[in-house]
Amino acid sequence: MRNIPVAEVDDLDRAVLAIGTDYPPDHRLAWHEHRRAQVLYAATGVMRVETADGSWTVPTARAVLIPPVTRHQVAMTGVSTRSLYLEPTAVPWFPARCQAVDVSALLRELILEAVEMEPRYPEHGRDAAVAALVLHELKNLSPLPLDVPLPADPRLRALCEAFLQGPDVHDPPARWCASLNVSERTLARLFRRGTGLSFSQWRQRACVLHSLQHLAAGTPVTRIAALLGYDNPAAYTAAFRKLLGRPPTAYRAQGPSHP
Repeated sequence: MRNIPVAEVDDLDRAVLAIGTDYPPDHRLAWHEHRRAQVLYAATGVMRVETADGSWTVPTARAVLIPPVTRHQVAMTGVSTRSLYLEPTAVPWFPARCQAVDVSALLRELILEAVEMEPRYPEHGRDAAVAALVLHELKNLSPLPLDVPLPADPRLRALCEAFLQGPDVHDPPARWCASLNVSERTLARLFRRGTGLSFSQWRQRACVLHSLQHLAAGTPVTRIAALLGYDNPAAYTAAFRKLLGRPPTAYRAQGPSHP
Protein backbone atom coordinates (compact mmCIF):
# COMPACT_ATOMS: atom_id res chain seq x y z
CA MET A 1 0.00 0.00 0.00
CA ARG A 2 1.28 3.43 -0.84
CA ASN A 3 0.23 6.97 0.08
CA ILE A 4 -3.03 6.13 1.84
CA PRO A 5 -4.08 7.10 5.39
CA VAL A 6 -3.86 4.24 7.87
CA ALA A 7 -7.41 5.08 9.01
CA GLU A 8 -8.71 3.63 5.73
CA VAL A 9 -7.40 0.15 6.59
CA ASP A 10 -7.00 0.25 10.37
CA ASP A 11 -9.97 -2.02 11.03
CA LEU A 12 -8.75 -4.84 8.76
CA ASP A 13 -8.31 -8.13 10.57
CA ARG A 14 -4.57 -8.35 9.93
CA ALA A 15 -1.79 -8.14 12.52
CA VAL A 16 0.57 -6.28 10.18
CA LEU A 17 -0.31 -3.46 7.79
CA ALA A 18 2.44 -1.79 5.74
CA ILE A 19 2.14 1.62 4.08
CA GLY A 20 4.71 3.53 2.06
CA THR A 21 4.37 7.33 2.05
CA ASP A 22 6.27 10.02 0.14
CA TYR A 23 6.33 13.48 1.68
CA PRO A 24 7.14 16.92 0.20
CA PRO A 25 10.35 18.65 1.35
CA ASP A 26 10.39 19.92 4.94
CA HIS A 27 6.99 18.43 5.69
CA ARG A 28 5.55 18.34 9.21
CA LEU A 29 2.92 15.92 10.49
CA ALA A 30 0.93 17.64 13.23
CA TRP A 31 0.22 16.00 16.57
CA HIS A 32 -1.67 12.75 16.15
CA GLU A 33 -1.83 9.17 17.42
CA HIS A 34 -2.58 5.68 16.13
CA ARG A 35 -4.56 2.84 17.65
CA ARG A 36 -1.92 0.40 16.42
CA ALA A 37 1.77 0.29 17.31
CA GLN A 38 3.89 1.83 14.56
CA VAL A 39 7.33 1.08 13.19
CA LEU A 40 8.25 4.26 11.31
CA TYR A 41 11.15 3.53 8.94
CA ALA A 42 13.05 6.27 7.11
CA ALA A 43 13.63 4.95 3.60
CA THR A 44 15.16 8.33 2.73
CA GLY A 45 15.88 11.56 4.59
CA VAL A 46 15.85 12.40 8.29
CA MET A 47 12.85 12.49 10.65
CA ARG A 48 12.46 14.16 14.02
CA VAL A 49 9.72 12.52 16.08
CA GLU A 50 8.54 14.37 19.18
CA THR A 51 6.30 13.16 22.01
CA ALA A 52 5.45 14.56 25.43
CA ASP A 53 8.67 13.18 26.92
CA GLY A 54 11.31 13.34 24.21
CA SER A 55 12.56 13.92 20.70
CA TRP A 56 13.99 11.22 18.41
CA THR A 57 16.14 12.04 15.38
CA VAL A 58 15.92 9.17 12.89
CA PRO A 59 18.31 9.13 9.92
CA THR A 60 17.97 7.14 6.71
CA ALA A 61 17.71 3.34 7.05
CA ARG A 62 16.80 3.52 10.76
CA ALA A 63 13.40 3.43 12.43
CA VAL A 64 11.51 4.54 15.50
CA LEU A 65 9.06 2.35 17.40
CA ILE A 66 5.97 4.33 18.42
CA PRO A 67 3.70 2.65 21.01
CA PRO A 68 -0.07 2.53 20.47
CA VAL A 69 -2.04 5.69 21.32
CA THR A 70 1.11 7.79 21.74
CA ARG A 71 0.63 11.41 20.66
CA HIS A 72 3.48 12.49 18.43
CA GLN A 73 4.45 14.91 15.69
CA VAL A 74 7.01 14.38 12.95
CA ALA A 75 9.24 16.91 11.16
CA MET A 76 10.74 15.57 7.95
CA THR A 77 13.64 16.51 5.72
CA GLY A 78 13.59 14.76 2.34
CA VAL A 79 11.66 11.85 3.79
CA SER A 80 10.00 8.83 2.26
CA THR A 81 8.68 6.48 4.94
CA ARG A 82 7.72 2.83 5.13
CA SER A 83 5.47 2.22 8.13
CA LEU A 84 4.34 -0.98 9.78
CA TYR A 85 1.13 -0.69 11.78
CA LEU A 86 0.81 -3.56 14.24
CA GLU A 87 -2.12 -4.86 16.25
CA PRO A 88 -1.20 -4.27 19.91
CA THR A 89 -2.10 -7.85 20.84
CA ALA A 90 0.44 -9.11 18.27
CA VAL A 91 3.33 -7.22 19.89
CA PRO A 92 2.95 -7.50 23.68
CA TRP A 93 6.72 -6.89 23.96
CA PHE A 94 6.52 -3.47 22.27
CA PRO A 95 8.24 -0.71 24.31
CA ALA A 96 6.07 1.63 26.37
CA ARG A 97 8.11 4.63 25.19
CA CYS A 98 9.32 5.51 21.71
CA GLN A 99 12.61 3.88 20.81
CA ALA A 100 14.97 4.47 17.89
CA VAL A 101 16.36 1.25 16.42
CA ASP A 102 18.80 -0.03 13.85
CA VAL A 103 17.21 -2.02 11.03
CA SER A 104 18.81 -5.23 9.82
CA ALA A 105 19.20 -5.92 6.11
CA LEU A 106 16.63 -8.72 6.39
CA LEU A 107 14.02 -6.56 8.14
CA ARG A 108 14.57 -3.79 5.61
CA GLU A 109 13.75 -6.16 2.76
CA LEU A 110 10.74 -7.52 4.64
CA ILE A 111 9.39 -4.00 5.19
CA LEU A 112 9.80 -3.15 1.51
CA GLU A 113 8.11 -6.40 0.52
CA ALA A 114 5.24 -5.88 2.98
CA VAL A 115 4.47 -2.49 1.42
CA GLU A 116 3.79 -4.27 -1.88
CA MET A 117 1.28 -6.68 -0.32
CA GLU A 118 -2.47 -6.25 -0.63
CA PRO A 119 -3.98 -4.85 2.58
CA ARG A 120 -6.30 -7.83 2.98
CA TYR A 121 -3.62 -10.40 2.22
CA PRO A 122 -4.61 -14.10 2.54
CA GLU A 123 -4.37 -15.41 6.09
CA HIS A 124 -2.33 -18.35 4.82
CA GLY A 125 0.38 -18.30 2.20
CA ARG A 126 3.42 -16.24 1.27
CA ASP A 127 2.20 -12.80 2.36
CA ALA A 128 1.06 -14.11 5.74
CA ALA A 129 4.49 -15.70 6.15
CA VAL A 130 6.15 -12.36 5.37
CA ALA A 131 3.98 -10.68 8.03
CA ALA A 132 4.82 -13.39 10.58
CA LEU A 133 8.55 -13.08 9.86
CA VAL A 134 8.32 -9.29 10.25
CA LEU A 135 6.99 -9.79 13.78
CA HIS A 136 9.82 -12.20 14.60
CA GLU A 137 12.50 -9.84 13.27
CA LEU A 138 11.11 -6.85 15.16
CA LYS A 139 11.88 -8.59 18.45
CA ASN A 140 15.61 -8.54 17.68
CA LEU A 141 16.13 -4.86 16.90
CA SER A 142 19.12 -3.05 18.39
CA PRO A 143 18.18 0.22 20.18
CA LEU A 144 20.06 3.38 19.22
CA PRO A 145 20.69 6.44 21.44
CA LEU A 146 18.95 8.81 19.04
CA ASP A 147 16.65 10.45 21.59
CA VAL A 148 16.84 13.71 23.49
CA PRO A 149 14.62 13.50 26.59
CA LEU A 150 12.46 16.54 27.29
CA PRO A 151 11.43 17.67 30.79
CA ALA A 152 7.84 18.08 31.90
CA ASP A 153 8.51 21.46 33.57
CA PRO A 154 6.99 23.89 31.03
CA ARG A 155 9.55 26.69 31.45
CA LEU A 156 12.56 24.38 31.17
CA ARG A 157 10.95 22.48 28.30
CA ALA A 158 10.45 25.72 26.36
CA LEU A 159 14.16 26.51 26.72
CA CYS A 160 15.07 22.97 25.65
CA GLU A 161 12.86 23.13 22.56
CA ALA A 162 14.34 26.50 21.60
CA PHE A 163 17.84 25.08 22.02
CA LEU A 164 17.01 22.14 19.73
CA GLN A 165 16.26 24.58 16.92
CA GLY A 166 19.80 25.99 16.99
CA PRO A 167 22.06 24.12 19.41
CA ASP A 168 25.46 25.38 20.55
CA VAL A 169 27.74 23.00 22.42
CA HIS A 170 29.15 25.89 24.47
CA ASP A 171 25.81 27.48 25.37
CA PRO A 172 26.50 28.48 28.99
CA PRO A 173 24.31 27.22 31.83
CA ALA A 174 24.36 30.79 33.20
CA ARG A 175 22.11 31.86 30.32
CA TRP A 176 19.56 29.18 31.24
CA CYS A 177 19.79 30.11 34.92
CA ALA A 178 19.08 33.75 34.10
CA SER A 179 16.04 32.80 32.02
CA LEU A 180 14.66 30.58 34.78
CA ASN A 181 15.85 32.78 37.65
CA VAL A 182 17.51 29.83 39.39
CA SER A 183 21.01 28.91 40.54
CA GLU A 184 23.29 26.55 38.59
CA ARG A 185 22.79 23.95 41.30
CA THR A 186 19.02 24.18 40.87
CA LEU A 187 19.39 23.99 37.08
CA ALA A 188 21.47 20.84 37.44
CA ARG A 189 18.81 19.32 39.67
CA LEU A 190 16.02 20.25 37.25
CA PHE A 191 17.86 18.67 34.33
CA ARG A 192 18.69 15.47 36.18
CA ARG A 193 15.13 15.11 37.44
CA GLY A 194 13.48 16.04 34.15
CA THR A 195 15.72 14.26 31.63
CA GLY A 196 17.88 11.78 33.51
CA LEU A 197 20.95 13.57 32.15
CA SER A 198 23.22 16.33 33.39
CA PHE A 199 23.00 19.69 31.62
CA SER A 200 26.29 19.09 29.77
CA GLN A 201 25.28 15.56 28.75
CA TRP A 202 21.93 16.79 27.45
CA ARG A 203 23.54 19.69 25.57
CA GLN A 204 26.13 17.41 23.95
CA ARG A 205 23.53 14.83 22.92
CA ALA A 206 21.27 17.50 21.44
CA CYS A 207 24.14 18.88 19.36
CA VAL A 208 25.24 15.49 18.03
CA LEU A 209 21.72 14.46 17.06
CA HIS A 210 21.00 17.83 15.45
CA SER A 211 24.05 17.26 13.25
CA LEU A 212 22.40 14.21 11.64
CA GLN A 213 20.26 16.55 9.54
CA HIS A 214 23.37 18.35 8.28
CA LEU A 215 25.11 15.06 7.50
CA ALA A 216 22.09 13.91 5.49
CA ALA A 217 22.23 17.17 3.54
CA GLY A 218 25.89 16.55 2.68
CA THR A 219 27.30 19.39 4.79
CA PRO A 220 31.06 18.97 5.38
CA VAL A 221 32.10 17.86 8.87
CA THR A 222 34.24 20.99 9.26
CA ARG A 223 31.20 23.17 8.61
CA ILE A 224 28.99 21.14 10.96
CA ALA A 225 31.51 21.42 13.77
CA ALA A 226 31.62 25.20 13.34
CA LEU A 227 27.81 25.49 13.22
CA LEU A 228 27.50 23.65 16.53
CA GLY A 229 30.28 25.61 18.23
CA TYR A 230 32.87 22.85 18.53
CA ASP A 231 36.46 24.05 18.78
CA ASN A 232 37.50 21.89 15.83
CA PRO A 233 36.21 18.97 13.68
CA ALA A 234 38.10 16.45 15.81
CA ALA A 235 36.18 17.50 18.93
CA TYR A 236 32.87 17.11 17.09
CA THR A 237 33.87 13.72 15.68
CA ALA A 238 34.94 12.50 19.11
CA ALA A 239 31.62 13.55 20.66
CA PHE A 240 29.71 11.93 17.80
CA ARG A 241 31.59 8.65 18.12
CA LYS A 242 31.20 8.63 21.91
CA LEU A 243 27.39 8.86 21.62
CA LEU A 244 26.69 6.76 18.54
CA GLY A 245 29.69 4.44 18.46
CA ARG A 246 30.52 5.33 14.87
CA PRO A 247 32.05 8.34 13.08
CA PRO A 248 29.90 10.98 11.36
CA THR A 249 30.76 9.49 7.96
CA ALA A 250 28.68 6.41 8.88
CA TYR A 251 25.60 8.65 8.89
CA ARG A 252 26.32 10.45 5.66
CA ALA A 253 23.51 10.83 3.11
CA GLN A 254 22.66 7.53 1.47
CA GLY A 255 20.92 6.80 -1.77
CA PRO A 256 17.27 5.75 -1.79
CA SER A 257 16.73 2.46 0.02
CA HIS A 258 13.46 1.63 -1.69
CA PRO A 259 12.52 0.55 -5.20
